[in-house]
Amino acid sequence: MTMTGNFFTEDKHFQQVLKKHMEPTFYEWAEKELTEFGESCANEIEERAIHTDREGQPRLIKYNRMGNDVSEVWVNEGYKKTVQETYHRGIVGYVHKEIPELGQKGDYLYSYAQGYLLSQTEPGFYCPVTLTMATAYLLEHYADEHVKNKFLPHVISTGEVELFEGATFLTERQGGSDVGANETQAVPSSNKYLLTGEKYFASNAGQCGVAMVLARIPGAPKGTKGLSLFAVPWRREDGSGKLNGIEIRRLKDKLGVRAVPSAEVLFNGAEGYLVGEPSKGIHYMMEALNLSRVCNAIASLGIMQRAYTEARKYAKSRVTFGDQLINFPMIRESLVDMAVKQEVETSACFELVSLFDRVMRHAGAKVSEEEIALNRLLIALLKKETAEQAVHFSHEAIEMHGGNGFIEDFVTPRLLRDAKVLTVWEGTANILGMEVLRLMGRFKVERIFIESMKGRLEALPIDNIMKEPVEEALVKLQELCNFMSSCAPEIQTVYSKKIASLMVKIFESVVALDGANSGDARELAKAELFLQMTWKESDLWFDRESKKLQYFDLILNWEKSSVGAE
Repeated sequence: MTMTGNFFTEDKHFQQVLKKHMEPTFYEWAEKELTEFGESCANEIEERAIHTDREGQPRLIKYNRMGNDVSEVWVNEGYKKTVQETYHRGIVGYVHKEIPELGQKGDYLYSYAQGYLLSQTEPGFYCPVTLTMATAYLLEHYADEHVKNKFLPHVISTGEVELFEGATFLTERQGGSDVGANETQAVPSSNKYLLTGEKYFASNAGQCGVAMVLARIPGAPKGTKGLSLFAVPWRREDGSGKLNGIEIRRLKDKLGVRAVPSAEVLFNGAEGYLVGEPSKGIHYMMEALNLSRVCNAIASLGIMQRAYTEARKYAKSRVTFGDQLINFPMIRESLVDMAVKQEVETSACFELVSLFDRVMRHAGAKVSEEEIALNRLLIALLKKETAEQAVHFSHEAIEMHGGNGFIEDFVTPRLLRDAKVLTVWEGTANILGMEVLRLMGRFKVERIFIESMKGRLEALPIDNIMKEPVEEALVKLQELCNFMSSCAPEIQTVYSKKIASLMVKIFESVVALDGANSGDARELAKAELFLQMTWKESDLWFDRESKKLQYFDLILNWEKSSVGAE
């Protein structure tokens, strides 16, 4: 089913979120840009995404007609048009350079706003954007002037010079998430290094102009401490156009996100440039990984929103058992659940993005150690939660469509396929639970989190009855953390995901209550429903008045609530 409309103008809540976090002059400019992009995403880019997923997937051209290994990746013409339009709009570039019309730099908030719209159409294309964002960050913050000048202008190009998309190559066959097991070697050669080894899951291979690669200099220690970071151009710099000692063994045949070519890549003396200090490669890449995790959360939000939009539109158009599907109470309840969760999670994620922007762009004295720790914690929590919810929302949308939801003519199967990878990319739930455990050990981040949430609750002049379930949850969280700290290390890992799940419920509840504090009737209803869904429905919960039905028109149609038909 081809979508028409505009992903930005039809999303009132998202507009409110951006107005809250953007300066008025910047929002005025961004609104115009996002309106144009939102229309393109819902129409032309959507058509290209369908074609790419079904018939136009990237293909490996291994050999040319003379039998030479060229390892080229073919992409369709629509894919190329999407690349041009998206990067020219500054989704990467305006984080690092001035917006001509404004005479000021953009920020991650605007970039992630674009990513949210793009992901409603094609999260498989947002992946290369994510990798290019990470590449730009690493080059700007850690490369020396020579390397920075060589690559960064191309990576942040908005059309003035040739675009180099980026890539980050970490994973090797023997290691997977255990990056410390990496074996790729980098041998000094003049002012460069020659890299030899294999990367087993290298996304954007064949499309990137430069890849950021972890490798080990001879004599470096084992484990992650021995890894250095290198900027490796895809082609030789002598103007020949030949590959830079790089070979693609094959492209991965993936369940979803088929738009992005993911490959097994071999380096055979590939020339690369050291970035930053040799002993800090893993530290630099982990910063880039946090950036990618936020992108992952934004992509998940996009899938959630698209799944909800498709479910709602189908329920309105489908007539069954003599009535519109949307008039059946169980359908209304499901749609209210989706709308409330999606909006609260969007508000939570863009609150994180606001903090993330200050931390990542090195705001100096404006950012405290506590904020840095809280930023890392919220990234882990929300990456895990949004990915899991994207799968759940996709399932709900399929069920709302019935048998049609399982048919590839509709977008719903693609949403589910794409959502599944987001639970794995940039760290599984287990890896993210371990990250929470590390932050507790290093920063006592549970104390920072609990004190922050307590302070925010106390500052909210709203009904104490609404605060009660969150205050009780904070007590339970403290008890759980205390208990876990008394356990043996291997047992602590078992509780890390439980702690993460409880933390994200608390954080999103505080965000919902913060919205209710505005005095807006819809925000108040949304907070009431979110607290019910989060804290009460897990127990035996009897809602004789069915507040979800009462608030249906207020939540879905932004109208006065009623139980009656639409």
